[in-house]
Amino acid sequence: MSNRLEVVSLGVSFGATAVLRDLSFAVREGSAVAVIGPNGSGKTVLFKALIDALPHTGTVRWAPGTRIGYVPQRLDLERDLPLSGTDFLRAKAALLHAPEAEVERASGLVMLGREVEARPIGSLSGGQFQRLLLAFALLGRPNVLLFDEPTAGIDEPGEELLYATVERLQKEEHLTLIFISHELSLVYRMAGEVLCLGRRGVSCFGPPRHILTPETLEQTYGIPVDHYLHEVHGR
Repeated sequence: MSNRLEVVSLGVSFGATAVLRDLSFAVREGSAVAVIGPNGSGKTVLFKALIDALPHTGTVRWAPGTRIGYVPQRLDLERDLPLSGTDFLRAKAALLHAPEAEVERASGLVMLGREVEARPIGSLSGGQFQRLLLAFALLGRPNVLLFDEPTAGIDEPGEELLYATVERLQKEEHLTLIFISHELSLVYRMAGEVLCLGRRGVSCFGPPRHILTPETLEQTYGIPVDHYLHEVHGR
């Protein structure tokens, strides 16, 4: 299987503070990679470097023909704007010169529903709004999805539905998925490989059964992490 992404000696600093240093890993086409680590370890910084939204050293090499959809952790958007979910999706479709059918397709993929989509974005629940952001990311038919744990303000059932939707889409749409999550059980279920970012630039990369161990997690988070790993074939 060929690589969709290759990262070599990536470094990101803010002034004298190095957030990421000498980070190298590769993501295979069609695979699912989870990024974990404590707050401040550089997970979102990594995503911004991958899309060239932050200056960095080292090499970020995407395969030719890569199209990226990005679901951010949060979106600086006034929720009280008189804007419906449909308007929100159509605005991006217009920028992409995509037909109306693409809006309907993206909405259908995340099972948003026309009634929900037609409502003002400020009236949507946290889970509905995040599925709208996912539909927004799917416009343009990306083959890579960057999913930055956009679950703040979502209850547990809504969070599970969101991740189940992403997991289904990754398989059905043959997406290469790179996602950030603090939910280690979801990481173990969904990811074929895990990139573990610790403070002070410490990192490791490998399959869940090698990364999600008490020893590695304690080294990463700086404290003991209780996590029971269910056996999953091949992981």
